[in-house]
Amino acid sequence: MSPHLKQFILLLEGVNKAFEGFQAINDLNFYMDEGELRTIIGPNGAGKSTMMDIITGRTKPDTGKVEFGKDTDLTTMNVPEINRLGIGRKFQTPSVYIHHTVFENLLLSLKGPRGVFHQLFALTTSEQRDRIDTVLKTIGLMARAEDLAGSLSHGQKQWLEIGMLLAQDPKLLLVDEPAAGMTDEETHKTGELLLSLEGKHSIIVIEHDMTFVRQIARKVTVLHQGHVLCEGSVDDVQNDERVKEVYLGRRKKH
Repeated sequence: MSPHLKQFILLLEGVNKAFEGFQAINDLNFYMDEGELRTIIGPNGAGKSTMMDIITGRTKPDTGKVEFGKDTDLTTMNVPEINRLGIGRKFQTPSVYIHHTVFENLLLSLKGPRGVFHQLFALTTSEQRDRIDTVLKTIGLMARAEDLAGSLSHGQKQWLEIGMLLAQDPKLLLVDEPAAGMTDEETHKTGELLLSLEGKHSIIVIEHDMTFVRQIARKVTVLHQGHVLCEGSVDDVQNDERVKEVYLGRRKKH
């Protein structure tokens, strides 16, 4: 079946983006099913972050189609509009409110009127508490709910930030190198967390840690020079001679 005949939650076709002569994204075609957990790998400069910037509206493509859901053109929308559609992004460095409790961080992230004052001093409804409790259980931080976010370990801050995205009930989660700086135990727990979200949300994970990729990957997309080099299972991409040459093989030389 042609990809054009199928409905995807996310579609990028013929996307190009250049920065002062450097072609960061080069005729990129990418298709993602609803509820899918997709892992994207590639060497530095492959275009992974630029691709995420284009999806979230931080960067506009020079040419090409970027659609979300049923024919929603993301290229015409700004960052807040895209976020309200249900696209959430977590950057590599955790960004939490360190002087607020874990519970308050999640409360501030819920859909509704914005502003720290309003969220913290308005009465919390039973529905909000139930939502926050569900997220706390999902991210494994129920016991730390009343602790300041600044007291959490690096890995726990990452889980909290994922929880802050989940509190917004996103349709699509973009997660950038979640395993960076984590212990082996934290990395494994992060993989279990992302796997538990599969099917409930559509998730794109950018990652360099191949052990972590092997834990979570269903389908892996390899980017190189702003273009999809190949796609498939972890074994498929690790055994692909082009991937060995431009990415995995290069890492072994270090």
